[in-house]
Amino acid sequence: MILDDKVIMSLPPPPPYLPNPGMQPGSPTLPNPPPPFYESQQSSNQLQRPLKLSAFPSHILLQIVYNAFPTHPSLDTGLVERQRKILLWLAKSLRLVNKAFYIACMHVLRSTYLPAYTSMLRPYYSSDPFPSSPVPRSHSSSLNTVQRETPVLDLFIALKVREDVFVDDSELHLEREDMFKDIFDHAQPKARLEDLVRIYGLREGLITLSPPGVVTYTSAAPSSQSSNSNTVVPSNTRLPLPIPSPSPSPASTIRSSTSRFFSSFRRAGKTPSPPSTICPGSSQRQQQPAPRKHTKRIRPLPFSTLSISFSTRKVGLQLMSADTGAKRTIVEVQRMSRDEHLEATASSIIAELRVLLVG
Repeated sequence: MILDDKVIMSLPPPPPYLPNPGMQPGSPTLPNPPPPFYESQQSSNQLQRPLKLSAFPSHILLQIVYNAFPTHPSLDTGLVERQRKILLWLAKSLRLVNKAFYIACMHVLRSTYLPAYTSMLRPYYSSDPFPSSPVPRSHSSSLNTVQRETPVLDLFIALKVREDVFVDDSELHLEREDMFKDIFDHAQPKARLEDLVRIYGLREGLITLSPPGVVTYTSAAPSSQSSNSNTVVPSNTRLPLPIPSPSPSPASTIRSSTSRFFSSFRRAGKTPSPPSTICPGSSQRQQQPAPRKHTKRIRPLPFSTLSISFSTRKVGLQLMSADTGAKRTIVEVQRMSRDEHLEATASSIIAELRVLLVG
């Protein structure tokens, strides 16, 4: 027989057995017996659900996970080695229990191995697995975000925590030098570039976070006008307007050349006057129509269907078909060198994508 203290404490007390004031003491039966205990128990179960460990708040679960780490070494194992085994247990066992434990365990694992992850980055690549601004959740799962670099960090953690325990258990275990080469040479810059393309594309209105089935439209100006859209002119600034000059007639060509020769002597002693301008408030203001800004209605691409093909010489933006799942390259740019920053490459991809969608 197994008794659970939590279940016993959650049950309500039994109803009281009150004696009937009209009965004499020593009578064998009561005329009005109390209701049976199982009815009150059944009604209380309908109001209160049994408590579970996963039903605790997130900060309490996080404190429980932190208390699982040892605070002193054992007789044959050091403190660091014991803590690394707990990290391996979190990665392989505890985080797979349910969603609440997954969030608590990944918080501990990511915060623990983030310094080791950033120390192994290439010097000309940037990283942001935990953005400061809130990132929307993915439509496929509530645990995943649209941040593509976060799964790369999780892969690094799964590999690093296992290798650390193997090194602690045996001195004969040797780490391979190229163990993390594929992660930091290809997977990390590829995922980081996809995040930069998402950030720049959302800002330009070329990429949307909506699912592939949702149709959305945005308005964008052509590339020739967008280059001058950042120039702001105050409304009270008086700009000189050009005065159209009439075309000279053939008969006045000779006279104009002669008068220009003699007028040069008359203007020699005079100071040159500034060019005449037409003020906006004068009566001679010419009503010129304002240039009409041509905006084009475009359909942004869903970010869930976009991916990056990354290499040392060129980078391509691939679009996945929602029907067949096949990928095709829609934008391809050349990298200037291996040391080119990912921000510059992302800007080039967005510029080519704007030309493709807007024209």
